[in-house]
Amino acid sequence: MASIVYFLDNKGRPLLSRDYKGDIPTNAVEKFPLLLIKNQITIESIEEGASSPIIYDNGINYIYMIHKNLYVLALTKHDSNIFNILCYLNNLIKVMESYVKSLEEESIRDNFSIIYELLDEMMDYGIPQITDEKILKEYITQKSFTLEEFIGKTMAKSNAYNKKTNHSRASIPPSTLTNSINWRSPGIIYKKNEAYLDVIESIDMLINSKGQMLNSEIFGKIQLKSYLSGMPELILGLNEKFIQGGIASINGDNILKNENGGSTTTANNNNNKNKIDVEDVKFHQCVRLSKFESDKKISFIPPDGEFELMSYRVHSTSLKPLFLIDYKFKNHSNTRLEIMIKITSNFKNKIIANKVQIKIPVPDEIDSPKYHYNKGSIKYLPDESVILWKFNRIEGGKSYVMVAELLLPSINNEDSYKLETFKKRPLKVNFEMQGFVTSGLQVTYLKINEPKLNYQSYPYVRYITKSGDYAIRVK
Repeated sequence: MASIVYFLDNKGRPLLSRDYKGDIPTNAVEKFPLLLIKNQITIESIEEGASSPIIYDNGINYIYMIHKNLYVLALTKHDSNIFNILCYLNNLIKVMESYVKSLEEESIRDNFSIIYELLDEMMDYGIPQITDEKILKEYITQKSFTLEEFIGKTMAKSNAYNKKTNHSRASIPPSTLTNSINWRSPGIIYKKNEAYLDVIESIDMLINSKGQMLNSEIFGKIQLKSYLSGMPELILGLNEKFIQGGIASINGDNILKNENGGSTTTANNNNNKNKIDVEDVKFHQCVRLSKFESDKKISFIPPDGEFELMSYRVHSTSLKPLFLIDYKFKNHSNTRLEIMIKITSNFKNKIIANKVQIKIPVPDEIDSPKYHYNKGSIKYLPDESVILWKFNRIEGGKSYVMVAELLLPSINNEDSYKLETFKKRPLKVNFEMQGFVTSGLQVTYLKINEPKLNYQSYPYVRYITKSGDYAIRVK
């Protein structure tokens, strides 16, 4: 695994480091900025995913991530699992942010002691140990501070600290470090034992001017809020179509992963004609993958509080657009534009879409806009060059019409072509629906059992569909 972990500023200069193995020369990090230039790697190319997060030079792997104005860099000489190192760096950033609020150059300089302590606890001889912030906060309780706060409060705190009688006691590591179930502490008690499960899906969709879907993807996750006493065993059942036709039959090479790095290869079942093309399935580390592979049941002992149990992605070509848009445009002698929009909710009348927003592109310079509409509210946003049409809620099977009249500044005939360019920008639709998801996933049951306490529990399940990048072309 990693030999050294560095935090570098935006010019590649070291701010803080931790050497775990001592097998890499200390001057190796000095080559990193030069290697970025040599490989034509910029912050923009990294953020856009156009550059690899790995550079190999003279027997050393440079594995890095960008966070705000920092490079978080790991060096290794061995043939290591690069994905595991990247996962560790990502978890390292999350943990640091939970302690210092905003991980950047100034907060690193102000919190050397906390960061060194976390680096020592999170990795040992280059091997990741504890990356769960909830567990770390059980025994690394030091709070972040700035140098100014430290100088002003040191004298006042020193006397009070010396009067404490228990400051010399050896700290006892929390039981979560020694338990096989290290994501949950024993002895948790609630008066009312409840579990709230949310299936949340975000839809990316591109629709052409004829209402035909060009591309669509669903990004889903199952979130759980666990307020359960003791060490409860939960079993989550999903519908057969999603399990057998989806997760269990993507292809023979698909591998399910959890946050611990455990994996299990899924079966191939190409005979299912109604399969759901589920990809990038990831479980929380609490899920027993072997149990899922044998019984197709998601069995786990949950962490306390809120966490993400599972995430997945569905690529579908059979989805129907949830909203149909009829767009008409008239140019009156380059002095006045008229835009007509008709929106139709293309789902069952029992379903309601909340917080619906339609962003309609308009030319950069318009004057005295007038609107005629039968529902919602309308606002012109000059900074975005759009008209925002908002609805608190839209029921399924309903249609609403809006007509906008826009005055134009006087322009030459040579510039009239610019009036057509704004129509190349698509309409954007934002919404949120409850009560259903579009992938076909259904929760068939959520069983809760705590054999020692044997209490009554109350599981709740909710389905939420949200818009991601939901765009409709008008030309």
